[in-house]
Amino acid sequence: MPTRTLYGYYRSSAAYRTRIALNLKGLSHEKHSIHLRKGDQFLADYAKLNPQRQVPTLIDEDDSVLIQSPAILEYLEETCPEPPLLPQGAAARARVRAIAMAIGCDIHPLNNLRVLTYLRGNLELAEERVTDWIHNWIGLGFQAIEQMLSDSKATGDYCHGDTPTLADIYLAPQVYGAERFNCPLDAYPTIARVHANASKLAAFIDAYPDTQPDAE
Repeated sequence: MPTRTLYGYYRSSAAYRTRIALNLKGLSHEKHSIHLRKGDQFLADYAKLNPQRQVPTLIDEDDSVLIQSPAILEYLEETCPEPPLLPQGAAARARVRAIAMAIGCDIHPLNNLRVLTYLRGNLELAEERVTDWIHNWIGLGFQAIEQMLSDSKATGDYCHGDTPTLADIYLAPQVYGAERFNCPLDAYPTIARVHANASKLAAFIDAYPDTQPDAE
């Protein structure tokens, strides 16, 4: 029987958000760990699947090979539209995408493993300065997202309305990352509230990094 295979790493934000989306849509999949800190992403067999040598990579039931989590999430929305990850209405969908991309474009890329490795190795920054870097970009991003959420009547139990959307899928891994790096979160009560609601859902619980088979 054809199966989906998700290549990921338990602590990768991009793989984490993909796991949540697959769970929300009820799509069964096999998990294959690519240990980023050990360099599994640079092995020849994996590099053939993902030329960027990153995670996630999703191989769908028809053997389609998909990379880049934003593209994968849009693909899942197009091919398996129920339950939807985006709300009805162009403006509402744009709002959800804006919250998601504030994380996916402006926070996460600056704090991923490749960047931190470069800061520590090539630039020889002390760990204290690396931590300052992480806190700076998370803080700037969360300040904006908190305002986007708290100022809008569209915010409900979740980032948009009362069902989880793409915005919540992006937010959960970023909150996890902020907590992992001891980034202060007291200034973001709306983020904390909607994230707490999402964290009670089975789709989010089952995707949580520390419970994955390759967690260390």
